Amino acid sequence: MRHMPPPAEELALLDHELARLDARRLQLLNRRAWLVGVLGAAAAPSPFPAPAARPQAPALPYAPSAPAHGTQNVLLVLGGLLLTIAAIAFTLFSWGEMGIAGRSAVLAAVTAGALVAPALLLARKLPSTAEAVAALALVLTVLDAVALHAVAAPGTDGLVFSAVASAVLAAVWALYGLLLGRLRVPLPGAVVAGQLPLVLTAWAAGSSATGFGWALLVTAAADVAVVSWGRGIAVRVTAAVGAGVTGLFALLIGLGLSVSAGGPLAAAGPGALLLAGAGVALAGAWRAPKEWAVTAGAVAGLASVAAVGGVLRTGLPWNWSVVVYLLCGIALSPVVRLRVPQPVGRGVLGASAAVTAGALVWASPVVAAVLLGPVSGLADVWSGAPEGFRGALGPSMPWSASAASPVVLAVVAGVLAALRLGWARRTLVAPPQGWRVAAEAGATVLGWSAVPALLAVADVPYAVAVGVELLLVGGLLVLAVRRGSGAVPLTALACALVGAVSVGLLALAAEPATYAVFGGLLVLFAGAAARSQAVVVRSVLAVGSVLCAIVVATAAGASLGWSAPGSAPVVLVVPAVTVLLGARLREAAVALSLEAAGAFGALVAVGLAVTDAPFLALVLALCGVLAAGSAVRPERRPAAGYLAAVLFVAAMWVRLGASGVTAPEAYTLPVSVAAFAVGWLRGRTDPAVSSWVAYGPALSTTMVPSLVVAWTDTGWPRPLLLGAAALVVTLVGARLRLQAPLVLGGSVLALVGLHELAPHVVQVLDALPRWAPPALAGLLLLAVGATYEQRLRDARRVRESLGRMR
Repeated sequence: MRHMPPPAEELALLDHELARLDARRLQLLNRRAWLVGVLGAAAAPSPFPAPAARPQAPALPYAPSAPAHGTQNVLLVLGGLLLTIAAIAFTLFSWGEMGIAGRSAVLAAVTAGALVAPALLLARKLPSTAEAVAALALVLTVLDAVALHAVAAPGTDGLVFSAVASAVLAAVWALYGLLLGRLRVPLPGAVVAGQLPLVLTAWAAGSSATGFGWALLVTAAADVAVVSWGRGIAVRVTAAVGAGVTGLFALLIGLGLSVSAGGPLAAAGPGALLLAGAGVALAGAWRAPKEWAVTAGAVAGLASVAAVGGVLRTGLPWNWSVVVYLLCGIALSPVVRLRVPQPVGRGVLGASAAVTAGALVWASPVVAAVLLGPVSGLADVWSGAPEGFRGALGPSMPWSASAASPVVLAVVAGVLAALRLGWARRTLVAPPQGWRVAAEAGATVLGWSAVPALLAVADVPYAVAVGVELLLVGGLLVLAVRRGSGAVPLTALACALVGAVSVGLLALAAEPATYAVFGGLLVLFAGAAARSQAVVVRSVLAVGSVLCAIVVATAAGASLGWSAPGSAPVVLVVPAVTVLLGARLREAAVALSLEAAGAFGALVAVGLAVTDAPFLALVLALCGVLAAGSAVRPERRPAAGYLAAVLFVAAMWVRLGASGVTAPEAYTLPVSVAAFAVGWLRGRTDPAVSSWVAYGPALSTTMVPSLVVAWTDTGWPRPLLLGAAALVVTLVGARLRLQAPLVLGGSVLALVGLHELAPHVVQVLDALPRWAPPALAGLLLLAVGATYEQRLRDARRVRESLGRMR
């Protein structure tokens, strides 16, 4: 049986167990505090031992103290800085108060002590203090050099002495850093000092710009060697920065001298400097990380292009120099076949692409002038054909300085085509699909743009330029309609459309050219649309053919000597043809695009006739006939039916206004009665038909013109009769739940009432004080805001009621 102690004994046992648990918890908290202190302390081990783990005896809380690493560094830096300032002040201002022996002894003793102290501090395991003292020692060596020049060799050339001193200091600091390998300051300091000797020597010797370039380049080569084989990340980073700065300045000097050289011999020296810089960049890229290797490879490629191109381009004008540099840049592309690290190869290819892109940017203004220059001729349509092609482009381009632009475009297009052909035949490693698509599209665009650029640079006759551009559009359309999908057909289609716009604008200079070009474009677009297998391409080409037909029809009216309103019915022939063709086409997308283009032609006709009301009424009526013809087709019936009704009503209104009719009801009422009868019969045969279709045209034919006249009528009979009729129509619409009579009748009734009340409202407003209208408006807004939700519910109910009507 289990022994159960008495309550008093059990209570004592529980108290003892709880005390033991509290002691254990305090011990664990103590251990945790010590571990946190170790992790946050400096690198030096704590002088205090860890508390022993005693499972039974309770321990007091203990947290080891250690100086924070950041505070220690701040104190050491401040101390070293103060000592450095003191040393500089002593050297500059207190030097003359002591003799030569005393001054030498003081500086020698202080410098020697500063150089020896870091070794002792490292032995005592105080690395941070040793770093601070070592930095002070380096500064003291510089001051020793300054003092030595001022006392021992005052007559020596300052540049020569500085060059020698910087070389000696670099060697001393490097040796000091190698001896005390745990110090991180001396070796980077030696690298910084090593940037000066050669540059100062070239300066002291009065070297030319080429000499300065070589001094900088040799310094950069030494930095690259340190980056490749140096010890420590700080040394390598410092050397990399030095190599970048000195190497960049050396290459810039070489580039400036190469570009400004007047002959091959003058360009040979800078070219050698640039080639050497390319070699240094490649040497650094060979063992560099990936990103730096790509950058160094690109620098090497650009330097090589500048070196070789600078020699080959001498004796040529600048525009042809671009071609030379372009060929040199393209010559870098075979680097992919060499056994070079992949990042380096990518960098060199990037340099080739950069040179190519720069050449294309230089040639792009010529293409822009050829394509956009004919826009300036819109102000002088049919003013006469110029003699040369440039005469139609305006004086916006210095053509003599752009003679090489077509060559640049053709060369780049040929390179892209050759690359694509090599990828297709597997003679070259195929890149991702996006690069292949870009190469195909780029070759197509550049090959096409090179032709008009060549025509403009050669200043061919106007007729030749128009003919060649028209043939070029035809060739592009042949590419666009070939079977299969790809970058070439779509790019060719885009180029064909741009070229068609350009040659169309160019043809507006002469009447025969307008008919020839737009007629040819009409045939080309229509034929290409008939042969194409792609729905998108067919739709675009169909739209293009319709637009060309609109231009031809407009030009025909102008050639016949008709005014713009008189030419409008001729333009409507094009929409009529599109309506007939749209009904026969099988593809819905193509038919819709064709008819949309025809609708644009109808808008053009309306725009031409807008200045003559009788012609405008005729054009609107003809457009209504075309819309009614489209409404015969079931898929066009809803939209075309409404449009036809609107056009017929608008034509009637315009005709009445043009005829000076002051009582339009005599003309509109018979039409409204007939239209109402037709709508009533339609409602009887199709109860689901909308009231807008059945009764909307009949009501609007009479009520809207009467409303317009009533607003300008000073008498009372017409507003009274119109208001009464509108009231009847509104009540009938509400009783029969017809939406069109309710909305039209209510709108006309409200407008008539507003017309009648307007004079009285004006009188009341004149009688009110100035502050009354804003106050009333504010009260109205407050009332609406207070009942906003109720108004929303009322509006929803009204909308739902109207929606339930037919």
